[in-house]
Amino acid sequence: MKTPFVTAAALQEITARYPTPFHLYNAQGIRATARRLQAAFAWNPGFREFFAVKALPNPYILRLLRAEGCGVDCSSYAELLLARACGFSGEDIMFSSNQTPAEDYRLASELGALINLDDITHIDFLADMAGLPDTLSCRYNPGDSFSIHNAVMDTPAQAKYGFTRAQLTDGYERLLRRGVQNFGLHAFLASNTNAEDYYPVLAGLLFETAVQLHRETGARIDFINLSGGVGIPYEPNQTPIDIMAVGEGVRRAYERVLTPAGLGDVRIFTELGRYITGPHGCLVTRAIHRKHIHKEYIGVDACTVDLMRPAMYGAYHHITVAGKEAAPQDHVYDVVGGLCENNDKLAVDRPLPQIDTGDLLIIHDTGAHGHAMGYNYNAKLRHAELLLEADGSVRLIRRAETPKDYFATLDFATEFDLPR
Repeated sequence: MKTPFVTAAALQEITARYPTPFHLYNAQGIRATARRLQAAFAWNPGFREFFAVKALPNPYILRLLRAEGCGVDCSSYAELLLARACGFSGEDIMFSSNQTPAEDYRLASELGALINLDDITHIDFLADMAGLPDTLSCRYNPGDSFSIHNAVMDTPAQAKYGFTRAQLTDGYERLLRRGVQNFGLHAFLASNTNAEDYYPVLAGLLFETAVQLHRETGARIDFINLSGGVGIPYEPNQTPIDIMAVGEGVRRAYERVLTPAGLGDVRIFTELGRYITGPHGCLVTRAIHRKHIHKEYIGVDACTVDLMRPAMYGAYHHITVAGKEAAPQDHVYDVVGGLCENNDKLAVDRPLPQIDTGDLLIIHDTGAHGHAMGYNYNAKLRHAELLLEADGSVRLIRRAETPKDYFATLDFATEFDLPR
């Protein structure tokens, strides 16, 4: 079983102040995980975690992580604006995007961000739109399938991202001719994997590629970004990754490949949004209806607007019924929201204790790609985000949307007597 980071008694107090549904984040857990990650890579003097803003784009969380020494990974104009507003600048920011608009590159350049190019044609595009900086990174797509111990982790050949291997050499040579002095290399080849050897194997691939590029072109390799992909245990029978073992595996690959090639000063970067915040968030929702037809349904006041992953990916998120943690799980329910879509299901055929109207449900592991993936289909409004501090206090870090927010982009709203 999973144990929530908030007690049923505490939730009763919180919900007396803040109506459900809402996402609740554990500040102490986020800090501890960021520190553990940095300890795992302390062997590399230049190590930096660039938290993936898309995982949890909230300024309170970003400032918390900035205080822990993290940078940010941005992928859009608005994420860059958010990073700037939170005090990030220059090499605090990694800008990794694709199909990038000109204005995004211009802002990234103005901020002095480390720009990670996704395609060889973006060399000329960036040069024309914003000019080429002294340091640039290129994203690598090796094609085929990415396997570990004969197990296919992902299929890069089907991914829209990155340079081919031949394009990397061509791209580095073009950039050198145009005055770029320092180079980065980046790849993202698997998502949410709990295999502890994913990062070490990926690192070995990137390290070997960096050595080849250095020998072929003479380019100075400044950093290698292992990106994201390290997963979390969404299901209760899964074991959390030992990040210390992961860091040690990357160190061994570094010493085996980079150091003998004279590249022992290369900085290692990561972008572990899910790993850092995922387990430290939950969606709190209230049972408002029970329905008995061909199946047993529990209707809650949250829906896919608040957590898209189950509908989009068939993803599992564990559920605890607050106050019934020790009760037998002798009922089977679909836990559903109120969207006019049949995939608006937060759990399907889930063994749970008997749920009564008014019960609070804690949906685990929503600290990454939870609220961030919300939307307004059916004119559903996105809900609040709260931060639980180490002393037990709770603060509102994003208020719930209102109908006025929903109509705010309709400049002609007064013609229809809509709220302003």
